[in-house]
Amino acid sequence: MSKIIYTHTDEAPLLATYSFLPIVSAYAAKAGVDVETRDISLAGRIIAQFPERLTEEQRQADALAELGELAHDPSANIIKLPNISASVPQLKAAIAELQALGYDLPDFPESVETEEQKDARERYGRVMGSAVNPVLRQGNSDRRAPASVKNYAKAHPHRMGAWSADSRTNVATMGHDDFFSNEKSVIVEADDTLRIEHVAADGTVTVLKESLPVLAGEVVDGTFLDAAALDAFLAESIERAKAEGVLFSVHLKATMMKVSDPIIFGHVVKAFFKPVFEKYGDDLAAAGLSPNDGLGGIFAGLEKLPNGAEIRAAFDAALADGPKMAMVNSDKGITNLHVPSDVIVDASMPAMIRIGGHMWGPDGEEADTLAVIPDSSYAGIYQTVIDDCRANGALDPATMGSVPNVGLMAQAAEEYGSHDKTFEIASDGTVRIVNSAGDVVMEHAVRAGDVWRACQTKDAPIRDWIKLAVTRARLSDTPAVFWLNSRRAHDANLITKLEQYLPEHDTEGLEIHVMDPAEATAFSLARIRQGLDTISVTGNVLRDYNTDLFPILEVGTSAKMLSIVPLMNGGGLFETGAGGSAPKHVQQLVEEDYLRWDSLGEFFALAASFEHLAVSEGNTRAQVLADTLDRATGTFLNEDRSPGRKLGTIDNRGSHFYLALYWAQELAGQSEDAELAATFKPLAEALAASEQKIVEELVAVQGKPADIGGYYRPDAAKATAVMRPSTTFNEALASL
Repeated sequence: MSKIIYTHTDEAPLLATYSFLPIVSAYAAKAGVDVETRDISLAGRIIAQFPERLTEEQRQADALAELGELAHDPSANIIKLPNISASVPQLKAAIAELQALGYDLPDFPESVETEEQKDARERYGRVMGSAVNPVLRQGNSDRRAPASVKNYAKAHPHRMGAWSADSRTNVATMGHDDFFSNEKSVIVEADDTLRIEHVAADGTVTVLKESLPVLAGEVVDGTFLDAAALDAFLAESIERAKAEGVLFSVHLKATMMKVSDPIIFGHVVKAFFKPVFEKYGDDLAAAGLSPNDGLGGIFAGLEKLPNGAEIRAAFDAALADGPKMAMVNSDKGITNLHVPSDVIVDASMPAMIRIGGHMWGPDGEEADTLAVIPDSSYAGIYQTVIDDCRANGALDPATMGSVPNVGLMAQAAEEYGSHDKTFEIASDGTVRIVNSAGDVVMEHAVRAGDVWRACQTKDAPIRDWIKLAVTRARLSDTPAVFWLNSRRAHDANLITKLEQYLPEHDTEGLEIHVMDPAEATAFSLARIRQGLDTISVTGNVLRDYNTDLFPILEVGTSAKMLSIVPLMNGGGLFETGAGGSAPKHVQQLVEEDYLRWDSLGEFFALAASFEHLAVSEGNTRAQVLADTLDRATGTFLNEDRSPGRKLGTIDNRGSHFYLALYWAQELAGQSEDAELAATFKPLAEALAASEQKIVEELVAVQGKPADIGGYYRPDAAKATAVMRPSTTFNEALASL
């Protein structure tokens, strides 16, 4: 029997799974396809780290490790939903919820002084940040907007905010003394094991990472962010925002860049509230209240301090004295600096651009913004889009072209592989990478507080990435642009690789370019405005940025993208879109039993997964499921059955019903497999006949609180009851 592994993840995608997976399982079974689940949620990953502390009933296997092994198997067929890339505050909240449910888990240690704390910190480190993606992504990324989504966006363009020629919105970035400026890069000549060490001013050597295995042809980078220069830049940016009368906002990725970006975020908090930390910094530190965790964590802990009210008043005074702060939720007073994982650059910047270069101010109104992105590696792409919109006005979804992406991410390529090689420097000295022969591969002079990091990109993924780019350019007859900056050390080595491996492929008649990211952005925007498509061929972080930036502008969301990862050993990983808006959807469900999450990305991923089974295993019925699901999704879009915007309209559950209805009708009406058609005909008729009743049952539950039993670890029975409230629909599906 063919098999699909469906991942059990977090937040809104998880809740949607309780509604959608029964449909998937029922339909797939009729094609001889078994659908199994694996729990890679944040809670599940935490539980898997501490089996010796838990009861037999509480323990669960390390599903992520299992899927990591499966990703190397040619038979792999994995559908991966968005999951939480946990920041420290999210990790702490998940631990607290599990502890309240009776799980004997240790607290997250703020500092490491004992062996027990060291062990706990190491285990929790395995589930923080982008813990899932590097394990599963054993192939490079092919992500694009399906034709049906693009056509729907053109016929029903989403609202775009107007841009003014005198908009004061801009990006502020360091441009010197940052990761971009300080980067060094080498191509390793032979298999080796490297070591990262810090040599203090007095000659004391501290090994930061004992063993760093590398392969011949691998690209290894090292760089650092100068903390003093960062602080000076932040002070200038705060004053600039105040002088220009614009909102101040910072845009980082404290989830994926789980070591470096929370530290940078902490620097921003301290810079904005400099008088507070000068006067009360020792009190806050003694209480374990870190700026890295944001204002939310600090404010929550002030209640326990005898001078907590005094410190809170100082924060309020500094907030009033500084530039107006961009808000996450102005109604609740949640600022841009409350939680490091609230404002993630790849989602927040496109959203700002989409509404006319604005963010929300403390008065609840939109306003021009100074978007602070400290490292200059990719900040230029956003400034380029802002400049283009300021000069030419907002992009038009009804006419604009598309920017699909081929992304280098296999085998933990580039920055997302850097977490275990990122360090906050303890004292002045030198950080160096040394090979097994004792030779220094590269070194940087650093000072206390600097953030140093290394990352790796193996040769095989680079070759596969170049091959995939040429393949996509050929299949779509679309220009492909490699977003590589010859002035950046890492990119210069990738250009060397490109010049070496591109001649291995037939590129005759293809239009292939190499441009730095800002230049590539301008080139792509010019083509977009002419209704033309351009493939962006990028590294791992730019893959993440571009597959949010352009889809959010083109089709309104990145959740509607088709994301295929052809695994290097022959299997398939099918991703279902972004999860950046998942938290607010869960909050709405709990408050009023309405889930606005759109599962469209899952529909596309599922069709691609069935098609992969058909090709790899010769399962003709899987191909019928793929073809009929694709047509059903087209009907779903044409009939506008995505979740509505307000109570009284269908939400996520209603959208699943209509997908099931249209899919059953397509299966019943197809001529490729008469037996399958006969199987689905009664269901198609039953669902059509009961449409009004089912919709009424789904809508009737809205408007009151919903109990799902937990945020990070929902109760399965409660969540199922909430997400499957239509008895009529459930009975019809069961009859299949």
